[in-house]
This record gives sequence, structure tokens and C-alpha cells, in this order.
Amino acid sequence: MSERKHVIILGGGITGLAAAFYVQKYANETGKQVTFTLLEGSERLGGKIDTIREDGYVLERGPDSYLARKTVMTDLIHDVGLADELVSNETGQAYILHNMKLHPIPEGAVMGIPTKVMPFAFTPLFSLAGKARAGYDLVLPKRSDADRDISVGHFFRRRLGDQVVDRLIEPLLSGIYAGRIDRLSLQSTFPQFIETEKKYRSLILGMKKSQPQKQKSLKPQKKKGAFLTLKGGLSSFIEALSKALPEDSIKTGVKVQDVVRLEDGTYSAQMEDGSSVIGDHVIVTTPYGITKKIFDESLFPVGFHDTKPTSVATVAMSFNEEDVNFSLDGTGFVIAKSEKTSITACTWTSRKWPHTTPKGSVVLRCYVGRAEDQDIVHETDEVILEKVLDDLKRIMGVDARPKFYHVSRMIDSMPQYEVGHKEHVKKLRTTFNEKLPGVKLAGAPYDGVGLPDCVNSARMAVESLLTR
Repeated sequence: MSERKHVIILGGGITGLAAAFYVQKYANETGKQVTFTLLEGSERLGGKIDTIREDGYVLERGPDSYLARKTVMTDLIHDVGLADELVSNETGQAYILHNMKLHPIPEGAVMGIPTKVMPFAFTPLFSLAGKARAGYDLVLPKRSDADRDISVGHFFRRRLGDQVVDRLIEPLLSGIYAGRIDRLSLQSTFPQFIETEKKYRSLILGMKKSQPQKQKSLKPQKKKGAFLTLKGGLSSFIEALSKALPEDSIKTGVKVQDVVRLEDGTYSAQMEDGSSVIGDHVIVTTPYGITKKIFDESLFPVGFHDTKPTSVATVAMSFNEEDVNFSLDGTGFVIAKSEKTSITACTWTSRKWPHTTPKGSVVLRCYVGRAEDQDIVHETDEVILEKVLDDLKRIMGVDARPKFYHVSRMIDSMPQYEVGHKEHVKKLRTTFNEKLPGVKLAGAPYDGVGLPDCVNSARMAVESLLTR
């Protein structure tokens, strides 16, 4: 008879639920007796994922999609039976707000790196000096210390200059990490650009050569969307994932205050209400600040995640179609820090994701809150709405009141991957392996902030515990 193993999973967000699914999948496929208990402090599962479904609308309070090329998420969606619900985004022009005017992101720009000469040469986003400075990338030597971690800002400023960074690259990246680009770790966020510089020296030449060649066709080919979501919203994924797991193995509303290693090598997760759960292994998916409270502080590297996670808020608004004059064809815009606006970006949701909005209506989703200024996130819903509407009037000419709106706050939700992040994670995991064998750390604080990154982090944690 095989040995029984029990896994304690801390946290019921996407990482914790994915970990539970992979534990169960391993048990089913191998026939081994491996069970789990998932402990979630709040009364609901899903973490940042939270979908509003009402009157034909599908609105996300948290993340609205994931990168299609990161297939681990799609594989899990298939596993829980939602393959037919997958839908990709409609493609269209994206814009940058500069001097209170919306400018198209130059054609051929890849994460802000120009790969086509003419669109970049004629864009009003940059001065002649700014364009010339970006062109210096073509002759600039590659870094001699390429393996040393530096900030994303430092890397791109050296290669393309301040204008391209401040007016194009920073606004694009702030929507992903909501952090300070000049402190963001290059190794931990965009390692592909390190390899591009190593291989091609020039980012412009490297990105141009690495772009897939377009197939010649008599018919115009519609560009495929880079993102995927579910027709019923991402909460439908959380619901399907939860239903695939034994109900009695999931406990919500229980706050873990301590994890203790017992004399026999097992672990006891001790709750605030005095109850406890014993397990052979522990997978920790809680936010880093909570994790530090559960375990001995001496385990954690000095300086790691010293910068508090960023807080952001979104405002989803529904308007009558005739009240929003779309003079531009596109799916939304981002805003440089130099602009005096409250909003940092705006997705034209009803265009990007048509399935989310009933006919005759338009949904705009605006983002507020930057790493440098998060005060607005803590304002009342009404104050945030008025500031957003004021910006929309100046930028898009929207003068109407929304039929309804939802303000959603994600407090301390965006971990900051600062320079040295990768080494800190390596050091932290080495310490846990030595002092708490069988305890694995997974999720957004360590291995990437995107939904597929969280799923992959969960998968790796389970594999390292059960298959090695």
C-alpha cells in the first residue's frame, strides 16, 4: 500500500487553486494517495479575479485576460472543461496621450522598440533629437556586463534615450507592473531583451530580425489578438476550478497565523480560531507581507520586497453608444507620467472585448494610481469617478454621465520586482529548502505577476514536492 501524503495549501487565489488542481491531478494519474487542504483567509476564492455579471454585461474588477502565448493557462482551462468559452481580443490601434492629444503608437513598435523606420520618423510623439537619440541604438555597443541585473529604465534609456522611454515604453509597461521603471528588474521582467542585445547588439535590429515574417496572401489577413479570456469572465474559470476539487478539502474564512514544523518532520498550520491542519508538505501562495507574518522573519532576505506593493483602482463605466464619439479606431490608450491626468490608461472594453457589452452601449474601463502617487485609490468612489470623467471629457470629449459605474480597488496588489529580484528569490528558496524542507513558495511575489505565471508557479511547486 502506497504511503499517504497530505499537502497544505495556503491561499485560495489562482495560484492556490491551481496548486490544488495539480495535486489532485497527480494523485489521479499516479494512483498515489495524495490529498490536500486549501486554507483561504477571506470568504471567497479567486483572489484578484472577480467578475461582475449583470444585465448582459461581463465586467472584470481585477485582471481581464492573459497572454495567449503563455499556454499553461490555456491548458488548465481545457482541463476544467472551458475550452469552448475561450475568446481572443479584437485588435486595433492603441494610442499614447502626449500633450493632451492621442497619438497612435507607431506601427512596428514592439514594447516601444521601433522596427519600422517611416512610422517612427514621422510620429509627433518625439522631437528630432529624440528620434536621433533612439537611432543611436544602431551603433551602440552591447553591455560588457550583460549578466548583471539593472533596471528596465536604465537599460532602455541607454539604448533608446529618455524620450522614447518616458513617452512610450514607460506608459506601456506601467500597465503591467504599476511600478517605477527605473527600479524594475530587467532580469525578472524582460529577460528576452537581454538576449536580444547579446545576440544582435542593437535592439532595433534584433527585434526587426526576430519578428515573424508575414505570409503573402491575396486576402487581407486579420491580425490575431494576443490575449485570451472567457466569455463568462475569468470568475467562471475560478468556479470551474473550484468545482473540480473536493468541497471538503477547501476551507474559506480561516486565517493561518503560524506554520510549525513538528518533530516527525510534518507541518502544522495553526489558525487564529485555535484549529490546526497537519500536512507533509506546504505550498504557500499568500501575498508576501502575509507570508512574512506566518513564518519566522529571519528566513527572509533583507531588502527583498522592501518597496510596498502598488495599489491601483479601475473604474468601469457604461454609456449609451451615442454619448461616446469614437473619432478614432482603436481599443484604448495609455498615458505618460508627464501628463496632468488622474487616469493612467483607458481600455475601450466594448471594442476590445465585444462579448462583454450589450448592443447600444459602450464600456470604458479607466485605471488610476501610480507607484509615485496612490492617494487617489483611497478616495471615495464618487471622487474617483468625477476625476475620471473630467479626464475623459478633456481627452475624448465624453460629456455624458455613465448609466452605471463600478469602482474596484486592488490594494497592495502589484508586487514590485526591483533590481536583484531574481537573486533574492533564489536565496529565499534556498533558505526554505534548508530550514523548512517540504515548504514551497509560489505565486505573484516570486515568478511573475501574470495569471499564467501564477499557474506555472503552482505547477512547478507541486512537481518539485511530488515528483522529485
